[in-house]
Amino acid sequence: MQPDRSMCRLYGFRSNEPTKVECTLVHAQNALLIQSRSDEIGRSHSDGWGIGYYEDGLACVERSAAAAHHGLHFSNTAERVYSSTVISHVRLATVGTPAIENCHPFHWGNWVFAHNGTVQGIETLRPAMLGELSPTHRSAIQGSTDSELLFHWLMQRLTDSGVVSETICKSLDESASVIAENLSRLDSRCRSVMPEKPARLNTVLTDGHVMIASRLRNSLHWTHRDGVRDCEICGIPHVDHQIGFHYRAVVLASEPLSHEKWVPIPDGTVISIDDDIRTHSIPILGIEPIRSEAT
Repeated sequence: MQPDRSMCRLYGFRSNEPTKVECTLVHAQNALLIQSRSDEIGRSHSDGWGIGYYEDGLACVERSAAAAHHGLHFSNTAERVYSSTVISHVRLATVGTPAIENCHPFHWGNWVFAHNGTVQGIETLRPAMLGELSPTHRSAIQGSTDSELLFHWLMQRLTDSGVVSETICKSLDESASVIAENLSRLDSRCRSVMPEKPARLNTVLTDGHVMIASRLRNSLHWTHRDGVRDCEICGIPHVDHQIGFHYRAVVLASEPLSHEKWVPIPDGTVISIDDDIRTHSIPILGIEPIRSEAT
């Protein structure tokens, strides 16, 4: 099965102390800004960008329909971000026009979400998925992407299960299980509509304290940072560090961004990162992963 070459690029960051992410997003050898111009196989991701982060516990999202590498808006926004939780995304449109309301990340309450992939058969599946949403979630959808609908569809299942509220995650383990179960169900729906072209469902979701990500048929890597160290790009640490506190961070990315040791997350997996930066993974059952990394 051949990989789909029309995909976005995403980034997720969780740490236990506020951290400046400008170098990773803008200046690293394979920073998200660079990937917006050309990724590892030469694709441009020029249909918009977004950065979601948290200030004083509240979600902040900056988005643009322009390419991240056009002008200084993306770089200037990344320069301002100093947070323990960040999600960023550069878009290559597959569903929905290049418009600001279709740019990731999306947010609802204090939740922020980005998706890399396509919900195959979405135009056939959309009416049923919309019908499974409460009026609150239906009215919150502003754009025409499969990704924003996927976000609210997952949030509906999480809130119905009682494991999250509009502002916080009540049970991380149960939330990860709900996401894995429902991604499997959605994948089955997609296969019934379009069996020849499997869905690709890489996602990152956070409430600012915990993060849940999935890898399903697109590449996703992570690296763990243990202790404060000088940035390999600019030579200074980027952490608002408290003496005696042990700094930890986890970074997720579609492609390795830096010279650090990046490890592929196994295909067909949901991973979670708790408030203490401990990680856990569970399988997405009933799916057929694609083994290629070049997606």
